[in-house]
Amino acid sequence: MHIFFNARIYTFDQALPVASAMIIDRERILAVGNDQEILSQFGDHPTKSNAGRSHDLAGQALIPGLVDAHIHLKQYALGLHRIDCETSSREECLHRVADRARSTPAGEWILGHGWNHNQWPEGYGNLAVLDAVSPHHPVYLTAKSLHAAWTNSLALQRASISADTDDLPGGCIQRDEQGNPTGIFFENALQLVTSAIPEPSPGQVAQAIKIAQAHLWQMGITGVHDFDRRLCFAALQILHGHGELGLRVLKSIPIEALPHAVELGLRSGFGDDFLRIGSVKAFADGALGPHTAAMLQPYEGEPENRGMLFLDAEELFERGRLAVENGLSLAVHAIGDAANHEVLKAYAQLRLLEQDKTPLKTDPSGKRISAAGSLRHRIEHVQVIHPNDAPRFTELDIIASMQPIHATSDFPASDRFWGKRSANAYAWRTILDKGTNLTFGSDAPVESPNPFWGIHAAVTRQRHDGTPGPDGWYPDQRITVFEALSAYTVGAAYAAGMEDHQGKLAPGYLADFVVLDIDPFTCETEQLKDIHPLATMIAGNWVYQQNINDFVSNAVHPPPEL
Repeated sequence: MHIFFNARIYTFDQALPVASAMIIDRERILAVGNDQEILSQFGDHPTKSNAGRSHDLAGQALIPGLVDAHIHLKQYALGLHRIDCETSSREECLHRVADRARSTPAGEWILGHGWNHNQWPEGYGNLAVLDAVSPHHPVYLTAKSLHAAWTNSLALQRASISADTDDLPGGCIQRDEQGNPTGIFFENALQLVTSAIPEPSPGQVAQAIKIAQAHLWQMGITGVHDFDRRLCFAALQILHGHGELGLRVLKSIPIEALPHAVELGLRSGFGDDFLRIGSVKAFADGALGPHTAAMLQPYEGEPENRGMLFLDAEELFERGRLAVENGLSLAVHAIGDAANHEVLKAYAQLRLLEQDKTPLKTDPSGKRISAAGSLRHRIEHVQVIHPNDAPRFTELDIIASMQPIHATSDFPASDRFWGKRSANAYAWRTILDKGTNLTFGSDAPVESPNPFWGIHAAVTRQRHDGTPGPDGWYPDQRITVFEALSAYTVGAAYAAGMEDHQGKLAPGYLADFVVLDIDPFTCETEQLKDIHPLATMIAGNWVYQQNINDFVSNAVHPPPEL
């Protein structure tokens, strides 16, 4: 049993929003209240028998554990060992590749991630410039968006790619005027190269995730919703089986594997509190960076380009009905306004199909309320929507799974390529005001998984240097600290179907919480990005402690004056 007192506990429980004391009994919260209530009921004087379990938090802020509701866990874990290509120029990226080549045996693959041609004065790279710095290693560098890749000639040789290689459906190879590959690949065409890269074993991925979860604990992350594929799931099961999985993971299923999942009888919510099945993941379009997000109107300056729509409403309904009829929710990637429109149309049809089995209830205002057992469908990203589509999220009870740090990272590209449509981009205020369930994540390794950077972006709509100005980018879409933190806690729990025991600090809930060095509710907004967890607890066990004796007193002493 752990007794915490003299704290500022933000519970996210409407029954008791703020408390000062809390009791943890094994993996659950036993009681929450003020110091007098808790200490008088559960032992008002720490003794030698409970030394090390009675913690004076000296007024520090304590919040529920944060959940990254959209992460690529395998890619993030493996990416910790790859070249960081998020540089201010193409030349600097090439220098990093050259450095790695000097320390890598000839013939081995060099992998990197994070380049963004929109931020480079030189624009896209090509085969020749990569060949110049790495002629003896196949090189594969993914773009920041994960929707494009840059390779060298040796990588193309390993993958048997030439001018005669056809594009894949939903993807394309960038070619020069003679039809030869330039080394840049978009969307599904990335598979042409990745199929030639040796795949790590499940055990290797498990070891990488084991290391990565320690990084996430230091950020206050206690759970994730993972959108990587089979290999990641296999690795997670290895960790779970060995008792080494230290994050609560909601695991998606790629839509290509849907028939197999149905054959096995898997359903959303199957599993336990550390590893459970989430939604079936599908892609409706591409991304802003490579201009493949599906738009209702053309990109600014590109009158022939409306992006790439991979699934329209009819196609998504036909594929989604198999999931719905077998108890599996959907999570659909949709960034452009056309993609979001089509996904919402499909969800409207799927909800009608569900109502034949479990009618949705409505509240007095007419808002739909999920009936017990109804499927928690989601749209991932929701980066730009047509104003007429905003109310449909609430009407259809669709979760908006968004990544606030995308807004501050992408706003120059959004302004440049979407123009005035950016007023409806990353529209958290609009989404919340319509009554939609909102959950936040990072899309790591696309962005940093640091949730406090995400909270800062959601509250200020500014980059860390204060750009684009004191009011932020489209400031009418800013939200409050409480709303942002709720999207990482109660919102994520709702999306996972765990809202009855995760996301709050209340009796019976999971003992997952974070002690902070700065109180997010009292600090200046520019300080939000600088918050660092002092300690993280999951299932009643400390998984991360930074100089814990500096803020948690374990000594035997009387409680404070009551």
